[in-house]
Amino acid sequence: MTEQQFYEQLKAKGIDLSDQQLGQFRTYYEVLVEWNEKMNLTAITDREEVYLKHFYDSISAAFYLDFSKPMTICDVGAGAGFPSIPIKICFPHLDVSIVDSLKKRITFLEHLADELKLDHVHFYHDRAETFGQNPSHREQYDLVTARAVARLSVLSELCLPLVKTGGQFAAMKGASAPEEREESKKAIQLLGGKETAVHSFTLPVEDSERSIIVIKKAKSTPKKYPRKPGTPNKSPL
Repeated sequence: MTEQQFYEQLKAKGIDLSDQQLGQFRTYYEVLVEWNEKMNLTAITDREEVYLKHFYDSISAAFYLDFSKPMTICDVGAGAGFPSIPIKICFPHLDVSIVDSLKKRITFLEHLADELKLDHVHFYHDRAETFGQNPSHREQYDLVTARAVARLSVLSELCLPLVKTGGQFAAMKGASAPEEREESKKAIQLLGGKETAVHSFTLPVEDSERSIIVIKKAKSTPKKYPRKPGTPNKSPL
C-alpha cells in the first residue's frame, strides 16, 4: 500500500488526513525502521507493507468504533505502538495509555511520541496482570484494545479488568477469530463481559482476513482477576 493509496483508502472511510498527519506517519515509519536495526520491533520493514499491515490495519478499528468523542484508551501489549499510535495520529483528542512488559519497547515508544509531538499519551512498563490489579488503572478506561498479543481467552483476562463498566474491549484478530470466540465464551462471561459485535473484513491489496471482536463490560470484574503474572497464559479460564 503506497502512501497515496493509504490516504485515499482512509478518505473513502471518512478519515481525511492532513499533511501534518501524513508527515507523522512518515516519521513513524522512519523511526520504526531505524530502531528496528537495534532491537526487534517488527519483522515487517518494507514501507508499503508497514503502511498496510501496521498503519492501515491498526486504524481499521475506527471503521467500526466511534473515536470522534473524547475517550480514554488503554492498549495492552502494544509492542511498536499498534494499534493505538496510528489511531492517536488520526484522532489527536484521544487520551491513550500503553502498557508493555518490555522496557526497551517502552523506551522506543517514549522516543516515538516525542518525535511525533503527541500529547496525552502515557506509557507504563508493567505486566498486564499486575497493571490490571492496580487501583489507578483497574476499570478506568472507556476502551481497551489489543492486537496480536494472545488468544482471546487469555486476552480477556488481561484486558477486561481495565475496562470501566459500560466501556468496551476491542480485540483485533486474524483468521483464527471464529475458533477463539468459541473457546473464550466462558472467560468473557466470568470477567463481566458480553460480546456485542464481530466485524470481519479483508485488508485491501492482499485480502487477508481480519476480525474486530467488540466486548462490552456489562458488570464489574471479580477482584481475583487478572491472576498473577503468567497464570492466564498457562491455564486460560
